[in-house]
Amino acid sequence: MYLVTMLGNLLIILAVSSDSHLHTPMYFFLSILSMADIGFTSTTVPKMILDIQIHGRGISYVGCLIQLSFFNLFGCLDSVLLSVMAYDRFVAICHPLHYPVIMNPRLCSLLVLVSFLISLLDSQLHCLMMSQLTFRTNVEIPHFFCDPPQLLKLACNDPSTNKILMYTISAIFGGVPVSGILLSYTRIVSSILRVPSTSGRYKAFSTCGSHLSVICLFYGTGLGVYLSSTVLHSPKKDAVASVMYTVVTPMLNPFIYSLRNRDIKRALQRFLRRTT
Repeated sequence: MYLVTMLGNLLIILAVSSDSHLHTPMYFFLSILSMADIGFTSTTVPKMILDIQIHGRGISYVGCLIQLSFFNLFGCLDSVLLSVMAYDRFVAICHPLHYPVIMNPRLCSLLVLVSFLISLLDSQLHCLMMSQLTFRTNVEIPHFFCDPPQLLKLACNDPSTNKILMYTISAIFGGVPVSGILLSYTRIVSSILRVPSTSGRYKAFSTCGSHLSVICLFYGTGLGVYLSSTVLHSPKKDAVASVMYTVVTPMLNPFIYSLRNRDIKRALQRFLRRTT
């Protein structure tokens, strides 16, 4: 699954970068999303594979904080990029004549830079909070990576303040992108419904189909895991469910975009023909 994830996302990046027909804002953001998915999966899965091979699950305190930092960085970057892509679809559908002017290369680069800086701030805040906690030596985390909720449960000092801060930060950095997505698609749906012809409505909505599928998959699995963890209180089930959004979702994203998008399929065919 990890190899499929890496190969699928790398093919998306190579297809977009090598085909001049795909040098548009939508595919530029898609290639950045693929990079974020590669980073998101690579923070947890290689360590898990190594642990399986050596029959051990050791990680240092510093290594745990580094893994936690990168996990939050790429996870938040995924979320913010999905919001940026929703804004791109909003401009394309609601303001098609002004689209080339609004979504110029400078704005696209600025949106990616801002997304990265927001994600970096989120990851460093989480890392700073966890570094304030104290743990026993040789503590066992009932998970395959350093998951913040699990670390809070294992802390020696009272984690109530850190727990409130963590959920507040998560609500802010997760809620703002979700609000942006909902606002963009509310405007998109109202604009599509005003299109007189059925074929016109279908064509407008089909450009958002892949993006909506990825949004539902990403937020559905992520929210499902954290909501189930508060209800079930089963570390083993949490770990199994976490595989859905740390491994399965990044693996399925390239298939969703390539199977539902003719431009991507053509670009991949041209790229594979050139390489073979």
